[in-house]
Amino acid sequence: MKSLADCRLYTFIDTAYLHGRAPETVAQQLCDGGSDLIQLRAKKSSPEEICRMAEAILPITQQANVGLVINDYSDIAQDLGAELCHLGQEDFFDAGHKQVNELKNKNPNVKIGLSTHAPAQAKRALEAKADYIAIGPVFATGTKPTAKPVTLEYVRWAAANVTVPWFAIGGIHLENLGEVLAAGAKRVCVVSAILNAPDVAAACREFRARLRY
Repeated sequence: MKSLADCRLYTFIDTAYLHGRAPETVAQQLCDGGSDLIQLRAKKSSPEEICRMAEAILPITQQANVGLVINDYSDIAQDLGAELCHLGQEDFFDAGHKQVNELKNKNPNVKIGLSTHAPAQAKRALEAKADYIAIGPVFATGTKPTAKPVTLEYVRWAAANVTVPWFAIGGIHLENLGEVLAAGAKRVCVVSAILNAPDVAAACREFRARLRY
């Protein structure tokens, strides 16, 4: 996969939005559309089910030179050879971790990303040596309906203060992408605006065309 600094479009295989589609089918569409990173998010699936999905997806992403991000389970990422793992605040700090290297016991090359929802959390993630961080949710999102939007103000703060690659996330679609980029974001995570599109690959290409590659 390309370096995180060179990644711009971070997409998802979110089981809540598959609507009967096979994860590997969507993985191919996301790769065909030009995704740089693809996260497997399966909140209602068991670790064993996530392993099976990841095993089917990984050959597709590796063939396309796209990084596969495993949500929540660093052990699965390391055991299967996925390039990245993403964790929320509660999965990392609330679980007692202080440095991301604590999670790289099986594979020091796996990259760890952390969700952040405020400047204080971003600073803490930087101190923990996160490889990248997510900034959001920027806007209200059905993916996490109870999460309070952090607004473009946090995006502006991140643009001025975050020293590792960071991705704006949450309610981002083509109609508001310009605002997010104008606030200083160079990288975005997109879930429903791509997964709910009639043509997933074409939706990816539209986002890529708007990002600064």
